[in-house]
Amino acid sequence: MSLRSFITIVASPRPRVGKTLVARLLADFHLHNGRSIAAFDINGDDTALTQFMPQHSAPADVTEIHGQMALFDRLVADDGSYKVVDLGHPAFKTFFDVAKQIDVAAEVRRRGLAVVVLFIVTPDATSVEAYAELRRSLLQAAVVPVHNEILGVAQHRDKFAAFGSAAMPIQIAALAPGLRKVIDRRPFSFADASGAAPADIPLEMHMELQRWLRKIYVEFRQMELRVLLSDLTRSLGEPRSNQI
Repeated sequence: MSLRSFITIVASPRPRVGKTLVARLLADFHLHNGRSIAAFDINGDDTALTQFMPQHSAPADVTEIHGQMALFDRLVADDGSYKVVDLGHPAFKTFFDVAKQIDVAAEVRRRGLAVVVLFIVTPDATSVEAYAELRRSLLQAAVVPVHNEILGVAQHRDKFAAFGSAAMPIQIAALAPGLRKVIDRRPFSFADASGAAPADIPLEMHMELQRWLRKIYVEFRQMELRVLLSDLTRSLGEPRSNQI
């Protein structure tokens, strides 16, 4: 079975770890590659992703059954789009509990969709336990640790060991404060920043931003290739009667 698109959930049980930034980067990475995307902003009243990407993102709700059904129906829809979920910490447990209850993993596997969780790591016990639980419960997904350098030098990588060849860590380098202010302006687009320098950004800053983006896009591309290779290896090892 060949994977047709990705569902990527950017998540952390902790607030203010750069989760929405990673979701923005991933969504613009897909746009940069000419892909159709659908992004879901599960952050309650803080709809930052939707404000940055109003044409591609919309708020979603998992606090009640109707919202849960609408969201997961969209996620598993085999419509050719790449799905990006910006999962806020208040909805972290509910989202994954519902996903497990309705066995989303089996459905997306049947439809040839890859599921990846980009888990923003922090050294606290809450994050360590949540990461371990996702590894145990999401056997069909790649749970990928993401180290955001803006949170400080990572001294806790041993607490977030990669699980399988598809889940090697991703590194998000810290930006200079001046550039960070630029990308935090809404609705700033990384896809636009990949081209000619905007009039309001000095050329040197624009070039630095492009170098930063290229490194992150390479990380995302390598992550996708690892997931595809892992899926191919697993498919080749399955009995023919079980292959779709």
